[in-house]
Amino acid sequence: MTDPYLGLVILFLLSVFSLLVLLGLASWLGPKNPTPTKQIPFECGSVSVGEAKSLRFNVQFYLVAVLFLLFDVEVLFLYPWSVNVRELGWTGYMDMLVFVVVLALGLIYAWRKGVLDWNKSA
Repeated sequence: MTDPYLGLVILFLLSVFSLLVLLGLASWLGPKNPTPTKQIPFECGSVSVGEAKSLRFNVQFYLVAVLFLLFDVEVLFLYPWSVNVRELGWTGYMDMLVFVVVLALGLIYAWRKGVLDWNKSA
């Protein structure tokens, strides 16, 4: 009898082998013409200024990112619920209603605090 994890091990080894082959081919066949311009980091078409460690970002960027993740996770919970809504019955409906109401209250709170207002002065 074969090991039940044999297929997983073979898949992992093939993935690592493919990765090493592609990296080797890219370094062997790829152009090798480093210039000072090509060696600097590319930041959306503009020249980089200073180091990333010394830059300060507005906390609003982080708040919007956290809100995005929060509502992204909400969608991940809503999809399986919507597929099984009939099997879950009224109990599942009420549980999801409480979940959505709590998230909606959080969104209203963030909205009232001005987290989503990009026109206010920082």
